[in-house]
Amino acid sequence: MLYFLSFGAVLGISSGLSPGPLLALVISETLRHGVKAGVKVALAPIITDLPIIILTLLVLSKLSGFPEILGAISLAGGIFICTLGFGCIRAKRIETGVREAAPKSLAKGVLVNALSPHPYLFWLSVGAPTMAKAMSHGIGALPAFIVGFYASLVGSKILVAMLVGRSKSLLTGNAYIYTMRLLGVVLCALAVALFYDGLKLLGERNQ
Repeated sequence: MLYFLSFGAVLGISSGLSPGPLLALVISETLRHGVKAGVKVALAPIITDLPIIILTLLVLSKLSGFPEILGAISLAGGIFICTLGFGCIRAKRIETGVREAAPKSLAKGVLVNALSPHPYLFWLSVGAPTMAKAMSHGIGALPAFIVGFYASLVGSKILVAMLVGRSKSLLTGNAYIYTMRLLGVVLCALAVALFYDGLKLLGERNQ
C-alpha cells in the first residue's frame, strides 16, 4: 500500500507543479484576487476528475480478462509519463505576469480542468494500469494511490498559490527549476516500471 501511496504522491506533485492551463489560472487568480482564490482553483481536479475515475474503473472491470489490452495501455502510460518527465527536466521559470482573470475562481478552475485533455490522458493511460495493479494488492492499495495522487496534486497547487501570494521570486528562481528536474528524473524511473508491467502483461498472453 505504501508503494501505491508514494507512486500517486510523486505523480501528483509533478502534475501539480508542471506548467499548464490550470497552474496558470492558479497564479492569475492569486495575483488578482488573493491566495483564497488561487486555492479554489487548485481544488478543481477533485470535482472534475471523479467521473473520469468512475469511467476508468468501469472500463477496467470489462478488460480484466484481457491482459494484452491492459499491457498495451500500460506501455502507453509509460510513454505518457516519459513525456511528462522530459517536460519537467526541460522546465523553465514560471511567468507570473499573466493576465488578470475574472472572478468565480472555482467555476473557472473546473471549466479549465474539464476541457483539458491531461486528466483524460492520465487516467486512461497511467491511472488504468496502476489501478488494475493496485486492486490485485488488497483493498487498501487503490484508495492509497488515489489519495496520494490528489493530496499531492491539490496540495502542490495550493503551495504555488501561497508562494505567489508571498513572493513571486520563489517561483522564478532556480529552486523551482531544480525541483522540476528532480521530479522529471523520478518520473522517467516510474515510466520504466510501467514499461515492465506492460511487457509482463503482454507476456501472459503468450504463455
